[in-house]
Amino acid sequence: MGRVVIVAMRPKAGCEAKLRNLVAGHVEILRQQGLATEREPVILAAGDGTVIEVFEWKSGAAIEAAHQN
Repeated sequence: MGRVVIVAMRPKAGCEAKLRNLVAGHVEILRQQGLATEREPVILAAGDGTVIEVFEWKSGAAIEAAHQN
């Protein structure tokens, strides 16, 4: 069973675009490694610049594998 997660990331000053670009390709990399499901991620931006990403890991084991990669 997959695990849906919500991640909030606040960029350092001047790095807002860099963070948005990084997040835009994040789930696809996880999919290529067999760690994330095909569920479409949701990427949001809060008023203070915080980027919020919602996606689904394939399993708890996938989360652990990602932290070892």
